[in-house]
Amino acid sequence: MAKGMTTERGVGDETHQRVPDGGPHTPDGHLTTNQGVRISDNQNQLKAGPRGPVLLEDFVLREKIFHFDHERIPERIVHARGSAAHGYFEAYEAAARLSKADLFQRPGEKTPVFVRFSTVAGGAGSVDTPRDVRGFAVKFYTQEGNWDLVGNNIPVFFIQDAIKFPDLIHSVKMEADRGYPQSASAHDTFWDFISLMPEATHMIMWAMSDRTIPR
Repeated sequence: MAKGMTTERGVGDETHQRVPDGGPHTPDGHLTTNQGVRISDNQNQLKAGPRGPVLLEDFVLREKIFHFDHERIPERIVHARGSAAHGYFEAYEAAARLSKADLFQRPGEKTPVFVRFSTVAGGAGSVDTPRDVRGFAVKFYTQEGNWDLVGNNIPVFFIQDAIKFPDLIHSVKMEADRGYPQSASAHDTFWDFISLMPEATHMIMWAMSDRTIPR
């Protein structure tokens, strides 16, 4: 028990702690919520009476459970596997007559940039080598805010209408009951989808070229 704390017994003989009088940087110290509210402890929850249900008004409990429920970040649906690097963009000459973007206004100025390259269909544990479309994402940290450029390494796509995108991705993802293949289109569901989508023919010719394999 921290110095300066006293205890008292509840009706169930449980131990309760009082909030110490010292500040957060004193030897006494104390717990706080994310908003800085001082609390006695985060080991006891409020209940309606000795044997009653837990109360939703217990914001300490809600905050603790909220953190617990968000410890795992779900992987991306697409482009889950990627590699990236930090760097900078330097404009050797001003290009104000061509663009109003901040990073082109002043010669010699260096703008921090982050670039990520990825595969599309594979999960977070997949490898870089399968035949797959490659994606890129470039983020410029300009003085006027962040500027994002994203795209794929192929100028066309499988579908024309965005409403078909979930169907396309479901068809190319790994089999839900098997977990394979990873980041590849070598299974029937993908080719079933393609066979019913004449508009995908152009993209398939690109996908079966060297553009979708590392060289």
